[in-house]
Amino acid sequence: MALTREQLAQRVAQEFQDGFYVNLGIGIPTLAANFIPQGMQVMLQSENGLLGMGQFPTEDEVDADLINAGKQTVTMVKGASLFSSAESFAMIRGGHVDLTVLGAFEVDCQGNIASYMIPGKLIKGMGGAMDLVAGADNIIVTMTHASKTGESKLLSECTLPLTGKGCIKRVLTDLALMDIEDGKFILRERAPGVSVEEIKRLTSGALVVPEHVPEMIF
Repeated sequence: MALTREQLAQRVAQEFQDGFYVNLGIGIPTLAANFIPQGMQVMLQSENGLLGMGQFPTEDEVDADLINAGKQTVTMVKGASLFSSAESFAMIRGGHVDLTVLGAFEVDCQGNIASYMIPGKLIKGMGGAMDLVAGADNIIVTMTHASKTGESKLLSECTLPLTGKGCIKRVLTDLALMDIEDGKFILRERAPGVSVEEIKRLTSGALVVPEHVPEMIF
């Protein structure tokens, strides 16, 4: 069975390490703030100038002036700080973010990512995505494995305008966890109940399947 948005966020949070500075992109990635392992110290960074985001607020905690880059209301953890977006992007461009989690429309087996526009549809701009993919060495993309019409989003070559080239090393979809190495997707884990055959069928790019592919553990 394909993973829910919450399960995707929960699995992404397993990639966090104690002491990490992490940037969570708009969409599914932001949900990972609710699944930081207990006892782990992680500082979540937002491009609009916040370091130390906490879980999403309950109704009585909402502060309309405290938002993330996607304009969602957030909370702050102890030790959080607020600063200008210029300083925030200096942190990103300087390589000071340990892990970046992004959404995407397409990823290909060369590590290219298309995440900011679909031709013919209204867009507001790229946001901080280009800076994030250029300034980070450790990026995880989380996305659905296929479109609503069943077309693969894991391709031999992206068809949409690129956000970054050769920058993606790991992809988590609602069906599988994959690494990108030497121009191929390497299947590492599969969602509970999802077969290797289904993943093969919905992956257009070159795919390497190890002898044993474990199911994800939550």
